[in-house]
Amino acid sequence: MRFLPLNIQTLAVAGFTLLLAAGSSGGQTKDAAESAPLMHLLPLFTAADVPEMGPEEIPIDPPKWKISPDDGDPNLPGKGLAQHPMLYIGEGCNKMFLVKDGKIIWTYSPGKGWEYDDIWMLSNGNILFSRMAYAAEITPQKKVVWRLDAPQDKGIHTAEIHAVQPIGLDKVLVMQNGSPAKLMIIDKKSGAVEMEHMLPPELTGESVHGQFRRVRITAEGTYLLPLLQKGKVIEYDKDFKEIWSYTIPKPWAAIRLKSGNTLITDEQDQLTREVNPKGETVWEFKLSELPPELGFSGCQSCVRLANGNTIFCSRADNGQRPQLVEITPEKKVVWVLKDWKTLGPATAVQILDEPGLPEVPGVLGR
Repeated sequence: MRFLPLNIQTLAVAGFTLLLAAGSSGGQTKDAAESAPLMHLLPLFTAADVPEMGPEEIPIDPPKWKISPDDGDPNLPGKGLAQHPMLYIGEGCNKMFLVKDGKIIWTYSPGKGWEYDDIWMLSNGNILFSRMAYAAEITPQKKVVWRLDAPQDKGIHTAEIHAVQPIGLDKVLVMQNGSPAKLMIIDKKSGAVEMEHMLPPELTGESVHGQFRRVRITAEGTYLLPLLQKGKVIEYDKDFKEIWSYTIPKPWAAIRLKSGNTLITDEQDQLTREVNPKGETVWEFKLSELPPELGFSGCQSCVRLANGNTIFCSRADNGQRPQLVEITPEKKVVWVLKDWKTLGPATAVQILDEPGLPEVPGVLGR
């Protein structure tokens, strides 16, 4: 594994001191690296030491999507697969994809199972992800360097892991759905659980599978929890005292933006709403506002870009609908991706030419 030389800064988040990579190699300035710090990592994934199949990869049969005749239509807005370099995952597709210049440059397959929900390329080149039965971190050479399995009873999983978030390069926030659900901060090197909090059943709901998805720690060290089955987003301080809440039917994701606003995706009403700390709506987009001929639906998560645009992800009806749509703050459609010959459903994407280090809470979005 090759690591790039780093300029080190420190940042206190939730009581931890994080070592952050603020520089880069190849003679780039600090400002250039911070403008898109992950782009200079992409050669790691195409280097000679990257195997076609990793030591713990499990090959799978290619999915058989019901591909519609207009798949890959060049008349759709944007540049198709070349619109953004990205890390891409989706429920129902047992493979993650790394895309650059309109081509797949790297994949990883952990075998059959359910389901991808969270994914991050870190500033050291490693990839952190959740896959319901476990969370793991792998190198560009496809070596597993950390893994946390959800508890089992007689071979049956009694808990699920859908949400993971890096805190620096050594720690990770994990939400483990279960009875009870459990939020943890774990030191990946030592395995020590440095924070653990049980969520009471009245907050989580009866279905373990439906409890939580996009849980996050904020730049202020607070915890932002979308209660998928209880129709509410709650923010807790470090002592788990409620400091903010917002009611919405089925919040799949709640992301704190750099502005201090919160971007919430409501799976039931198929909308994404940005609210300020007072709970006032400052921006909202309903999928029904899209041109009906696009046929876009089934959105669970979205990404707010530094330029203010928002990318919506969709499971997309297994080949019949677009996977990604990007709109401006004024709701103009600038990109539609419908490419089932190359990719599967889209549950989440990480856009790689964005500013900010992923392992620093609160730096993504606008």
